[in-house]
Amino acid sequence: VQLQASGGGLVQAGDSLRLSCAASGRTFSRYAMGWFRQAPGKEREFVGIITGSDSSTYYADSVKGRFTISRDNVKNMVYLQMNSLKPEDTAVYHCAARSKGFTMVTMSRVYEYDYWGQGTLVTVSS
Repeated sequence: VQLQASGGGLVQAGDSLRLSCAASGRTFSRYAMGWFRQAPGKEREFVGIITGSDSSTYYADSVKGRFTISRDNVKNMVYLQMNSLKPEDTAVYHCAARSKGFTMVTMSRVYEYDYWGQGTLVTVSS
């Protein structure tokens, strides 16, 4: 599976932005898709995940209520809708695919994801 994230840019605090992640491969629906972000000088941080089967979603507390993940298994796309953006949301955002199941504990583990896309930079100015 090859992944490519896009849609980043420079926005102001309070604005919205939608990121996209295009995936290759015919088994896309079998993968849960996660979004992570990495700010300068910080570790990669879990943002959220959507399951492959029923599109259930789970989010980090820092984005819950502001970010929404969705997917289109026909188009092999995953989206991250980001609303009410804050300067602390500034980071490079990556999409990732995982084939194994997860729990609330393991869904944020970077090493459990099988495939990663190159990120897209989101900058939120105050």
